[in-house]
Amino acid sequence: MTATLPPVPASPAELTEALRATGYLPDDGLATAAFLAMRMGRPLFCEGEPGTGKTALAQAMAQVLGAELIRLQCHDGIDASQALYDWDFPRQLLHLRALEAAAGVDGSTLDADEVEASLYDRRFLLARPILRALTTTPSVLLVDEVDRADDEFEAFLLEVLTEHAVTIPELGEIRAATPPLVVLTSNRTREVHDALKRRCLYLWLDHPNVQREIAILRSRLPEVPERLATQVATTVAKLRNAELLKPPGVAESIDWAQALQLVGATTLDVDSAAATLGAVLKYREDADRVRDRLDALLAS
Repeated sequence: MTATLPPVPASPAELTEALRATGYLPDDGLATAAFLAMRMGRPLFCEGEPGTGKTALAQAMAQVLGAELIRLQCHDGIDASQALYDWDFPRQLLHLRALEAAAGVDGSTLDADEVEASLYDRRFLLARPILRALTTTPSVLLVDEVDRADDEFEAFLLEVLTEHAVTIPELGEIRAATPPLVVLTSNRTREVHDALKRRCLYLWLDHPNVQREIAILRSRLPEVPERLATQVATTVAKLRNAELLKPPGVAESIDWAQALQLVGATTLDVDSAAATLGAVLKYREDADRVRDRLDALLAS
């Protein structure tokens, strides 16, 4: 029995409510950009500092659409084969040995062309994220941290996003019946080429303001007291302006609020902050610098 998919939101306001239902709290600009990407069938290029909710947006959009989220994590040196497909060599070898054994039993002779064709059957194809996204309906393809990949991989992505199809020499062309919704993220460690950006709708994600971060904390951690959530959001906003090596993102803000709640803190004071600082700061230099000025940081 085929599952009934949720309808695509008919307006940015509807998408805002649908995203809120997943626990993701968008602002108007974000909801509009995501809505247009859904309705226009265009990739959404999300750029911003780490921890601003880029990956979480793709996850929430997949929930809204009732789609499978397929993630391609980019890294230095990634190539098309890692993103597209590979052949299951161990299974192919076992298949070949089985053919040879069967031929030995009945005394038949193996036809080389037939054997080769059987080795490159789709059952031996290992679909990597892009091929999976093209053959899965519906799907959301998250190309995470595309700025970590190189120019050659960008060119490959541009071709795939334009054609919604790939060619496998042994099998021919595989084209998406329904193209996936594509979300690309970048932490801006380098500039992504204009050719790829032009193919996409662009969205810059900044850290939320204090009031929106309080709402996020209350949504994700309803058991955390409102006063504690307010103090965490206010303090994290100060930390982001403190010229740290790694300013905390929303994920660290949530972790800190949860850590404080788990150790029994109902308010954020010097002792509770110092004890849980590892939940929000991930570099020793940052932790040492902040620990020395907690009194001033927590002052109203």
